[in-house]
Amino acid sequence: MNTASLTIVLPLFGIMLAGFLAGRFKLLIEGSSAILSRFVFIVSLPALIFVSLARVPVVEFFNWPFLGALGGGMLITFLLGLLVARLFFPDTLTAHGLHALTAMYSSTGYIGLPVILLVFGDIALVPGLIGAVITGALFLPLGIILAEVDRNHDGGRVVLTPLLGVLRNPILIATATGLTTSAAGMTIPGPAITFFELLGGAFIPCALFSAGLFIAGCAIKGEAVEISWLVFAKLLLHPLITWWLAYRVFELEGILPAIAVIQAALPSGVPVFVLAQQYHSFVTRSSTVIVISTALSILTLSGLLVFLEY
Repeated sequence: MNTASLTIVLPLFGIMLAGFLAGRFKLLIEGSSAILSRFVFIVSLPALIFVSLARVPVVEFFNWPFLGALGGGMLITFLLGLLVARLFFPDTLTAHGLHALTAMYSSTGYIGLPVILLVFGDIALVPGLIGAVITGALFLPLGIILAEVDRNHDGGRVVLTPLLGVLRNPILIATATGLTTSAAGMTIPGPAITFFELLGGAFIPCALFSAGLFIAGCAIKGEAVEISWLVFAKLLLHPLITWWLAYRVFELEGILPAIAVIQAALPSGVPVFVLAQQYHSFVTRSSTVIVISTALSILTLSGLLVFLEY
């Protein structure tokens, strides 16, 4: 493993380690992780998404080959995870859906975007944001749908409240607002740009620090076989499928195939744990996979950057 890849990855995980230590030694008040996560999710990341998308052509966001490679890798891994859960890990439909989400839901917002921006620079901002958008706006609702179907398996109507909550997702709103602003050719006043840029500038350190705080509060326990499979699926199988789609099927050019593979190779994302808490299912297993895959990703991401020659 070369020094350059570690130079890129280690500072990012160093911030996570700082958050972990702050949480482990209780340097901050109780609930700091949840508060900082909400700031990142509701304020900082939406500000970054809006000001970024408002200044790029809409067609650059809807890059269908890139979406096909990135989203296709997520969908295939999700369906494979669902099948494996059904065949080998008997449980409720809710748990099976969360199992599949854990296998494919990358930490695109908290870890992926900081890594991508550090490796590729601002030119990678839009494809980096796409990963954060489609995981939360397209795939998280799949887990919600399965959980609601399971909750109402007796034939009752599916509760729409959680799905309507997805439409109020700040990331989805910021994306739609930014793309609309771009499509309409609207000019954002200078002070407003500075306002959004300052808020967005807090995203990378706060997201990483918040992830560290979250991990500090998690215990590592659960079903060993299932957890091992999920870590394997997230860190190795998912990026391998995406590599095949990006380089062989869609034949993406430039930095796009590397960005797609990096986003697939990220550890499991915290929103899966949040959803598990909401439905009181798969909580321990999802948090354990998040912790283990995050720790191992220091090595796997560094190795991937070497493999991709970045």
